Amino acid sequence: MRRLAMWTALAVIGVVGTSIAAPAKDVPATTPAAASADGLRDESSVTSGSVAVGGRTLAYQAEAGLLVVHTADPADEDPKPADAKGPIGPSAAMSYVAYSLGKEADPRRPITFVFNGGPGSATIWLHMGAFGPKRVVAGDGRHGPAAPYQLIDNAYTLLPESDLVFVDAPGTGFGHLRGADKEKAYFGVDQDSHAFANFIVEFLSRHGRWNSPKYLFGESYGTTRAATLAFVLQNEKGLDLNGVMLLSQILAFDNSVDNPDSNPGVDQAYALALPTYAATAWYHKKLASAPLSLEPFLAEVEAFALGDYLTALAVGNRLPEARRAVIAAKLHDYTGLPVEYLLQANLRITGGVFERHVLGGNATAGRLDTRYPGAPIDPLGKDADYDPAMSAIASPYVSAFNDYVRRELKFGDGKTYKWMGGLWAKWDFLHQPPTAPMKMPHATNVMPDLAAAMTMNPHLKVQMHGGYYDLATPFFAAIYELDHLPVPAEIAANIEVKLYPSGHMVYANESSLAALTQNAGAFIRRTSGSAAAR
Repeated sequence: MRRLAMWTALAVIGVVGTSIAAPAKDVPATTPAAASADGLRDESSVTSGSVAVGGRTLAYQAEAGLLVVHTADPADEDPKPADAKGPIGPSAAMSYVAYSLGKEADPRRPITFVFNGGPGSATIWLHMGAFGPKRVVAGDGRHGPAAPYQLIDNAYTLLPESDLVFVDAPGTGFGHLRGADKEKAYFGVDQDSHAFANFIVEFLSRHGRWNSPKYLFGESYGTTRAATLAFVLQNEKGLDLNGVMLLSQILAFDNSVDNPDSNPGVDQAYALALPTYAATAWYHKKLASAPLSLEPFLAEVEAFALGDYLTALAVGNRLPEARRAVIAAKLHDYTGLPVEYLLQANLRITGGVFERHVLGGNATAGRLDTRYPGAPIDPLGKDADYDPAMSAIASPYVSAFNDYVRRELKFGDGKTYKWMGGLWAKWDFLHQPPTAPMKMPHATNVMPDLAAAMTMNPHLKVQMHGGYYDLATPFFAAIYELDHLPVPAEIAANIEVKLYPSGHMVYANESSLAALTQNAGAFIRRTSGSAAAR
C-alpha cells in the first residue's frame, strides 16, 4: 500500500493506571516518576514561554512529557511476587506537549486534544505548523533549502481560544510500548481509540480539567480516530465533548483514491477525487479553457462527478462506446489528461496515476499537496513513486521540533523522537461499529461512530476543514461522507464545512492557516459556553 502508508483507533481497553501528582510549576527540568513493573514511567518538564499574537504578548505554561496508559487498571491486578519479572500487561508511554494560557492553568478555559494520523504519525505537524505557540517557516508549494530553519512566534496559534494538548499516538513520538502482544494491544482502529480515551481521562484527572469545555482536533487518520474516540469517550468514559474538529477527513476508506483499482466494483472514489483533480489541473494551468475562478468551476465539476460520471462508472462494461467517448472528453476538460489515455484507463484514474501524469513530461505532482512539483525517480513509471510535498515538509518540521523540544521545552535528552512509527503494515483496520456485534470484515468505516456520538449527544458540534489540493483525503470525499451520515436532519445541522486553497496540511499556506485558526477559534467560542474563552 504505497500511498496510504505515507500519512498522512473490539477488545475493550480499560482505564489508565494510578495517578501521580501534577508536576511543580516553573521547573525547567524533567521530573520522572518511579518506573512501573513494565519499565515505563511518567515524566514531565514544565517551562514558561510567551508568544506575540495580535499585538499582545501572551504568557503560557508548557508541559512536555510521557504519560503511561494500560490495557487494564494495574490496581485491579493481584500483586506479583517480588522476584516476578515482566509487565502486568500491555502498556504504552504516550508522549505529549500541553500548553495552558497564563502563569497557571484556568480550569474554566476550553481544552483541545490535538493529534495527527498516519496511522503511525506523530503530532509534530499540527504542533509546529498550525496551532502551537511556535511555528516553523517552511516553503509553500516548493521544496525549500536545508537547515538552518526559522522558528517564529505563531501569530495564528489557537492558544488564545483554548488550552492545547498535542498527543502522539502509541508507538510514535518519544513513546514506548511494553508487554506481551503489545503491538496487537495498541496498533488498530479500536485499540488506538481506547488508548487515546485512557490518555485523555487521565490527563483531565491529573490537571483538574474535567469540567472544562472539551474538544478534539484530528488531522487525516486523526479524523478516523476522532470519530471513534468521540463515541468511546461518551459511552465508556461518561464524557460528552463540546466539539470535534476534523482536518483532511477520511471516515470511510472505500472513498480513498489510493489504489481503488485493487477494489473493482467500488467506483465512487474516482468520482469523489475528480474535483481535486480539476483543482490541481487548474492550479498548474493544464486546462485548455481554464476558468478565472476556482470555486464556481469546482461546483460544476462536483455536479458532473455525482451525476453523469458516477452513473457511467456504475454501468461498467455495458457503457456504450459513444457514451464512453463523451465522458472521456468531459474528463479531459476537467483534468487536462489526454482523451486516449482516459479511454485506455477505462475512465478510472487513480491518485498515483494522476499525480504522475497531470504535469506532463518529466514531472510529478504531490499527493499531500498537489501544488508541489517534483521530478520522478522513474521517468517511465505509471504511478508517482514518491510525494514531493512530503519530501518538502518533513525535514523542516522534524528538525525544528527536535531542536525546540530539547532547547526550549527541556525534554527529550537521551530519547529518540519517532516522527513516523512505521505502524502501517501492523495496523488492524478491522473495526467494530457501535451497532455491530463484531468487527466488520470490510474497509474501515467510522461514519457510524460519529453519527452515534452526534445522535446521543445532540449538542455535539462538528467542524470539517479541507484543502482543494489534497489527494491523500480529497475534500469532496469528506463532504460526501458527512452528507451520508445516518443522522436526523436536526443533527446534521450541527455540521459545518470550511474549505481552503491549500493541501492536506492546510496550514502549509499562511493565508489558509490564518483562516483555519479563525474558523476553529470561532467554533470554540460558539460552542464552549464559557465566558473565559471569549
